[in-house]
Amino acid sequence: MQQARSIDPGSRKQEINSEDVAVRLAFVRSLSQTAESLGPERFREEIIPDLKDLLDDEEEVTLALADELGKPTLEDQLGGAAHLPLILPHLEALAKFEDTSVRDKAVSALTLIAPRLSEEGFEKNFVELVNRLIDSDWFSPKSSACGLLSVAYPRASPAWQHKLLVEFKRCCEDQTPMVRRSAAGAIKSLSTLVNKAELPMLIEDFKNLALDDQDSVRLLAVENCVSIASVISEEEKNSVVKPIVISCGKDKSWRVRYMVASTFTKLVDVLGQQITQNDLVSIFVQLLKDNEAEVRGAAASKVSGVCKLVDRETVIKEIIPCIKSLATDEAAPVRSALASDVMGLAPIFGKEGTNEHLLELFLQLLKDETPDVRLNVLGKLDEVTQVLGLEQLSQFLLPSIMELAEDRQWRIRSATLDHIPLLAEQLGVEFFNDKLSTICMSWLNDCVYSIREAATVNFQKLTKAFGAPWAKSHIIPKILEQMKNRNYLYRIISLNMITALASEFPPQDVQRELIPLVFTLSADPIANIRVQSAKTFGSLIPSLETPFVQNEIIPFLTDKLLVDKDRDVLYFANVALQAARKKQ
Repeated sequence: MQQARSIDPGSRKQEINSEDVAVRLAFVRSLSQTAESLGPERFREEIIPDLKDLLDDEEEVTLALADELGKPTLEDQLGGAAHLPLILPHLEALAKFEDTSVRDKAVSALTLIAPRLSEEGFEKNFVELVNRLIDSDWFSPKSSACGLLSVAYPRASPAWQHKLLVEFKRCCEDQTPMVRRSAAGAIKSLSTLVNKAELPMLIEDFKNLALDDQDSVRLLAVENCVSIASVISEEEKNSVVKPIVISCGKDKSWRVRYMVASTFTKLVDVLGQQITQNDLVSIFVQLLKDNEAEVRGAAASKVSGVCKLVDRETVIKEIIPCIKSLATDEAAPVRSALASDVMGLAPIFGKEGTNEHLLELFLQLLKDETPDVRLNVLGKLDEVTQVLGLEQLSQFLLPSIMELAEDRQWRIRSATLDHIPLLAEQLGVEFFNDKLSTICMSWLNDCVYSIREAATVNFQKLTKAFGAPWAKSHIIPKILEQMKNRNYLYRIISLNMITALASEFPPQDVQRELIPLVFTLSADPIANIRVQSAKTFGSLIPSLETPFVQNEIIPFLTDKLLVDKDRDVLYFANVALQAARKKQ
């Protein structure tokens, strides 16, 4: 007798609950369809009130609900903007959730709805909602309120504006770090909205948060330095913002110093040349020498932006030694960050200064053992060549390009390939033909398809730069060689090359130089080649002259490809034939 299987009541209950959640989730996600089916009036009366039952549901249900209530189409589904206040209580409840993702969705939805609320009901429906969130005892609604202040403040009455700022100060002084962090994040947008009379109150909050004992709060003060400095006087920049920048630049937390380093260009731009020269250069030098590689890398990526506001003597004496040290930094990301920006110093120094102080540094980075460093140099090379020309660099470029072109990582090869058209224009057609042409052709036979495909686009760009006559004499012979490759995958690339070149050739050259190659490949024993040939005909037909299509293409398709035994060849040949007949 077969033994009866025992069922765990707990697991059965969990299975049922899971099914219930899936049903409710499906209901929430179909609210738009429900609204269309019921119409605005029934949707408002029958569905919206019942949504409050879902506010204590599972996280995925409440997250989906917040997402649906924030859709722009909801206004029409409710019957117009006048009915938007109906969903505000639901969003207010969601804005109190402890789960950050639900709160963020609710805040985003409220932010979208607020501008569509009428002037008459804005304070009652929205400003008071924000005020209730601030007055809550729990941290989550206060955090949401901070994100909504920049929406509520501009349209509020002067009395309410003052009250909101007073309440905001309480958030800045809250015992919970999460609330203070949200308040610090809100200052950036509030600083441009607060009227001048009440700006000192906000500045006081900004100063207090910059001294917070939590580094997650202090690092937000760095970005606020930029926004606050943009709305205050030069004197206040010196007395209020500068001390905070200096303090954060020396902060014990590397995350705060990292934020200063990554924001340094914005800081010096907004604080001006005098403060940068007198007070911030020393901080920047410390960041370039920081113990943490992340900080050094962030500072290294800002050298050109800082140096343009500092006199040359100071740059040579204080910053250049740091840069030379970073060029040999033990951390490759630091050297890579430096290479992505340091080339921008050449226009600042001019030809003589670049030769004297920077050229050796550039050449050192160009020979770096890490491919990413060399790639970053190649990507910014035009900033140097505009000052020096390529004569002094060309002898070092080729070995570097050769190594990158043959790198084992295909992404390195791909990134190198992307830089070739610009380099070719700068180096000139003769240098390209002698030194780089072979490298570019080798990419057509790369083992990675995306490299081979990108190589065809590369030749299209080169044809655009050097002209169709150059392509006829240098690329078409290479295509003829490629067509003889024993591997059919590489023969397909020759068809891709033909398609790419056709966009840069006049119709007569396409007909005379390229179409005969497609005719040849259409007889290939491999069906995939014949399929690609049929596709190529379809792509080239728009660029051909009508008589040629009528006299050459249509007969060829009819006599050759439309009698092929392969179904895919027949299909794409028919597609090409239809395009050809439309051309008639």
